[in-house]
Amino acid sequence: MNKNSQRMRVGKYELGRTLGEGTFAKVKFAKNLETGQSVAIKVLDKDKILKHKMVQQIKREISTMKLVKHPYIVQLLEVMASKTKIYIVLEYVTGGGLFDKIPENLLVDANGNLKISDFGFSALSQQCRADGLLHTTCGTPNYVAPEVINDKGYHGSTADLWSCGGILFVLMAGYLPFNGYKKINRPGFTCRSFFSAGARRLIMGILDPNPKTRITTEKIYQNNWFKKEYSPPKFEKDLDINLDDIDAVFSESTDYMVTEEKDIMPPAMIAFELLSLSWPQNESRFTSTKPANEIISTIEKAAKPSGFNVFEVAPSLHMVQLRKKGEDTQEYHSFFGDLSKGLNDIVWTPPKDRNSSTVK
Repeated sequence: MNKNSQRMRVGKYELGRTLGEGTFAKVKFAKNLETGQSVAIKVLDKDKILKHKMVQQIKREISTMKLVKHPYIVQLLEVMASKTKIYIVLEYVTGGGLFDKIPENLLVDANGNLKISDFGFSALSQQCRADGLLHTTCGTPNYVAPEVINDKGYHGSTADLWSCGGILFVLMAGYLPFNGYKKINRPGFTCRSFFSAGARRLIMGILDPNPKTRITTEKIYQNNWFKKEYSPPKFEKDLDINLDDIDAVFSESTDYMVTEEKDIMPPAMIAFELLSLSWPQNESRFTSTKPANEIISTIEKAAKPSGFNVFEVAPSLHMVQLRKKGEDTQEYHSFFGDLSKGLNDIVWTPPKDRNSSTVK
């Protein structure tokens, strides 16, 4: 059977094509069958997570996305689980990724805005030690602040500024300001000649290897180059966030449990989808439940078009593609009009269209 005639359904979502794939997860395009909303679903294998002792990391990632509500962060819609999988339902960002030097968790939406799509290696403020600093070495290589690498403790917000500076540099220059951990610890890098003076000063301030003298968030908001055409994002703050579902999907609880079902698309539905496709003007097509040899024989008796193909889309269903070249529009319609009369015995007609031709 054609693989496109099988569809996976998880709860109220129908899963489609794979958008991305990593070591521990796949991201699938999906549709909410109740609302029609397009979403992205991150699918994680429970056994792999347990085997590699990643439960806490995954919990941290999901918690971070639930706690942070911002227009430039991909929204987490819900979390579900089956007996073998964990499903993280996310906002679907239509623009996709950027280029290879930009971290994969940065996407572009339909309006050209950057969006953070996950926090897989994030650290939360609750992880601070007695000295008030974080000590977890995490982050994307080439974008990690020097103090994180030095493992002497760091302030999360200050280290994040450094990472943002690295991304800003790559977006403007097309290459990394530093290549490798050793160079990150050394002051100095080269800006491209077309960088404005304002952009240079801001980037130099952000990529200061000394976190104590690095520019602060408050100073960035006051920077003239940054303020140019900047519109502050609007979003709701201090929302009451419930994290019960995160613990539930990692336990035996059935509160957020969903079933996985494989739906076999019936021949009628396949036919409707095929007939709704856009085709070139010199081609027509129809579906048939007759055997391939009978279809071919009937077409050859009825007429001899420039060419035709017969595709098996299911064990009991074929699609026939007819082509006629070198004709003007009037001759084209006349040819296929006459041809359809000779094919009535093999053309499959949907129940609601029994009185009309389905050669299109």
